[in-house]
Amino acid sequence: MIKYTLTCENAHTFEGWFSESADFDRQVESGFLTCPACNSSSISKTLMAPSVSTARKKEEKQAMVMDLARQEAMAKLKQAIAEIKANAEDVGEKFPEEARKIHYGEADARGIIGQASLSEVRDLLEEGIEVAPMPVLPEDTN
Repeated sequence: MIKYTLTCENAHTFEGWFSESADFDRQVESGFLTCPACNSSSISKTLMAPSVSTARKKEEKQAMVMDLARQEAMAKLKQAIAEIKANAEDVGEKFPEEARKIHYGEADARGIIGQASLSEVRDLLEEGIEVAPMPVLPEDTN
């Protein structure tokens, strides 16, 4: 579709949408196209600025897409964290001790979450105990 800004002999301006440029010409020649304000059939196209996609518009579009992607990723991450928390026992500061008990068969295998210092995490990893940090996400501001 092509959008033209049109004017009549009485200087009324209005918009017209056409399937192609020749469609405008056919409608004017047949007298089918008239001004909605005064019903004049003497219609012409006015000068129009083309719709140009500038670098700024592209940047704004890209920023909007990136923001949506970031929001979707954050939502998925929040969901994953919620599922981990729902299916794990929070052992708090006893995390290194409980992780070792599970690893060495002294306690039943189960998912646990809790706190550990960086040195405690290093020690667990050196012992072959797999641990992973859970991200702390910003609170929703909505």
